[in-house]
Amino acid sequence: MSRRTRRTVAALVAGIMTISLAACAGDGEAKTDNFTVGLMLPSRALPRWEHSDKPLIERHLRKLCPHCTMEYANAENDAARQRQQMTSMITNGAKVLILDAADTRALRSSTREARREGVPVVAYDRLAEGPISGYVSFDGVQVGRLQGEALLKAMGAGAGGENVVMMNGDPTSPNAAAYRKGALSVIAGKTRIAKSYDTLDWDSANAHANMSAAMAALGPDRIGGVLAANDAIAAGVISALKSARVTKLPPVTGQDAELEAVQRIIKGEQYMTVYKPFEKEAAAAAAMAVALGRGGDARDVATTTTDSPTTENIPSVLLTPTAVTVDTIERTLVEDGVYTIAQLCPRLLRSACEEAGLTR
Repeated sequence: MSRRTRRTVAALVAGIMTISLAACAGDGEAKTDNFTVGLMLPSRALPRWEHSDKPLIERHLRKLCPHCTMEYANAENDAARQRQQMTSMITNGAKVLILDAADTRALRSSTREARREGVPVVAYDRLAEGPISGYVSFDGVQVGRLQGEALLKAMGAGAGGENVVMMNGDPTSPNAAAYRKGALSVIAGKTRIAKSYDTLDWDSANAHANMSAAMAALGPDRIGGVLAANDAIAAGVISALKSARVTKLPPVTGQDAELEAVQRIIKGEQYMTVYKPFEKEAAAAAAMAVALGRGGDARDVATTTTDSPTTENIPSVLLTPTAVTVDTIERTLVEDGVYTIAQLCPRLLRSACEEAGLTR
């Protein structure tokens, strides 16, 4: 992302976060802004969906369109269920949909159905296939780059001779491919990628099984680093390492800045995570959905475009992620209000928090 684009995105998000109700619902609009926005999230496997994304999107929709309503459905990792949910929302009169697809290819026919019925679809967090009207997410390739750079830094000068295990995300998600591409652009040729696994459903138990297989093949003490695509996968990796009685854990990456992951970083079990400000993502998605629901164009909100396997030049907002290590927790997650020191540092972690400088 260019410097100019980053400045534009920052200005956009700042504007979204401070828009007044008068600007969002003028005299003429207040009488007609009573449409329904459908929100479809993919699973409950990651805490962020229910605890962050859903309430944040609902809150921003309420700010931008006080007379609108939100209908919500969770696919529970079942693409067939999500297709039924999408059909139901269209039938029940939703005017615009925000979709985080459980399986982007499997939902292609549903986005086509929505287009036929005149219901625009905003792809959220994952780039859905089919004729979508807009896309809001983070720069997935940059996420992978941040993970790769952090891993090499943690491994130090001997990285070239070490075995690295890549624990990728679910292959049905286009984000997983972007993360892997970004990571490989950094670590390929600079270390030995000894094993690479896909993690179905981004599930910790599947990651545990894959890591156990890697240790069986390479030896539990012969792994110099683990490129884990997100924090749930990192949790499974670290659990497997502990089960194998590995006394010195290799550096393990992550993503999503989940509370338990940040606490693992404080304890020295996980090396880093990637912080993606979900507040800004939710704000941009709500703004795009409201613009479309009012008959406007997603390009009024977008700052760039993205191509999917089926659609070119999709109006998009791609936000910038941030790497977080133990040294940067306070100036990223604490200062942004994601967590308080009290949340990060319960009694059992006070000693580790003091060592990390997380005391108040």
